[in-house]
Amino acid sequence: MVKLLFMQIKLLGLFCFLCLVYFIGFGVDVMDVDAAQYASISREMLASGNYLNVFDHGKDYLDKPPFLFWVSALSMKIFGINNFAYRFPSFLFSLLAVYATYKFSLLYYSKKIALLSAVLLATCQAFFLINHDVRTDTILMGCVMTSIWQLAVWYSNNRLNHFLIACAAIAAGMMTKGPIALLVPAFCFGAHFILERRFFKMLFRWQYILGILIITLLLIPMCIGLYRQFDVYPEKIVNGATGVSGLRFFFWTQSFGRITGESSWNNNHNIFFLFQNMLWAFLPWIAFFVIAFYLEIKKIIQQKFKLLAGQEWITTGGFILTYLALGSSKYQLPHYIFVAFPLAAIITAKFLYQLIYEAKYPVLHKYLKGIHFILFCLLWFTLLILLYCFDAPFWIELSALLFFSAYVALHFYNLRSAKYLLVICIFAIAGINLFLNDFVYPALLKYQMGSNVGKWIHKNNLPVKQVFVYQYENPWSLSFYSQGTIEKQDTLNKILTGYYIITNQSRLHDFDSSGKKYDIIFRGQDFHISGLKLKFINPALRKTQVKNYAVIKIR
Repeated sequence: MVKLLFMQIKLLGLFCFLCLVYFIGFGVDVMDVDAAQYASISREMLASGNYLNVFDHGKDYLDKPPFLFWVSALSMKIFGINNFAYRFPSFLFSLLAVYATYKFSLLYYSKKIALLSAVLLATCQAFFLINHDVRTDTILMGCVMTSIWQLAVWYSNNRLNHFLIACAAIAAGMMTKGPIALLVPAFCFGAHFILERRFFKMLFRWQYILGILIITLLLIPMCIGLYRQFDVYPEKIVNGATGVSGLRFFFWTQSFGRITGESSWNNNHNIFFLFQNMLWAFLPWIAFFVIAFYLEIKKIIQQKFKLLAGQEWITTGGFILTYLALGSSKYQLPHYIFVAFPLAAIITAKFLYQLIYEAKYPVLHKYLKGIHFILFCLLWFTLLILLYCFDAPFWIELSALLFFSAYVALHFYNLRSAKYLLVICIFAIAGINLFLNDFVYPALLKYQMGSNVGKWIHKNNLPVKQVFVYQYENPWSLSFYSQGTIEKQDTLNKILTGYYIITNQSRLHDFDSSGKKYDIIFRGQDFHISGLKLKFINPALRKTQVKNYAVIKIR
């Protein structure tokens, strides 16, 4: 009893520390492009009061479904237009993903494996990232894992309330990122039932009809908005085309069209692209996952693709089919695979439990210790270099050195402990992200023109309708932080007295040659920080990578 209480206290302390790291990330300005665009759309939705039709800078928006915009706009209505308000709803869904992962694991495995699964998900690099660089994937992960958990409970006890909750979670996920929210649970349980040799028995159940009706009912508001905004007006030019159906785009083109080639989005990434990005996104657990995945495949082959009593293939089968579906798309981005990370966490937790608590694979354990110690030393050195390159205050550099020293001390102190790998992995990844959120990301965002100028505009109460961008990129963060829609104006004779113009300093000669008088009232340096380069990190070469911009007032 005392041992269990001590473990719960340690887990509570870990959870509090992780939440501290997440909350520090809330203070980081929203990054261009995707996160800032979604934040800007949410603000615009709140300002207009139109929740069925989605607009981006006053123009029809047809890409992501509206659920993220709805909950973010609601949060902004409660907490104001700020970083916290945009991120808070997604943060709650991230906690839901962790909780659902734990509860699902508890259905099939011991409490230690269930806790490990939750901890692994909460401490992978992607999880730290999606709690401040908020996109649709954070909410999607929470919805999908909740639906999988509730469906698993329903299949085991046949209580309809669990099925209804699963359907609601699927609908919310579909309104966040489309049909993938329905496909992932289908992949998970389809693979499981095939290996259980009862696929056709489970395929035909009357409750599925009820589920379809519930999901359809919950999707009606979104469908009405899509129909009224796009299908009713086939003459509209949307994404460079006319005759665009919002309903067809949502249910087919945006997802399946990327596989068939019907969608215009294509970046020619191959099937290995998502795994290549898992190498950093699922740190510090990626090596364990690869081994665990291999062992899962090996086991099912030895069992002649048939599950034994008490086994589940929901996680491994679901991960494989989800990965193949996403990897077959002609357009892929690194965060697309994040929806499957709860499944990857459970697969990994089973192997880690064997490695740590059952002392299996002792030789492998020895090599993994050495590999991860070297890996984390390299990551700590990289962090220290970043702190130095961006002129971190002495106390932050000293704190990072103390953390690194504590990590090294922890390494030698716990070297013979069975929990060594677990302890140093969590300490290293959480400690590194603490300094990334507290200093590195804010230091990088000093070079994001949109957020810096936007906050300056709002602070100085500049009339947003008189602020324009001239011959320069118009980032979404500019509109979000200025709390108004800022337009482009690239025609000099339409720029009038009293206007405020944001432009590259090299374009000021346009105003000089046209005879327009102006005052420079704000200057700064701009860099697209999501495309980080070594030359930009190097202080000696940084000036060659940035754009110098100015805000001028026309006299």
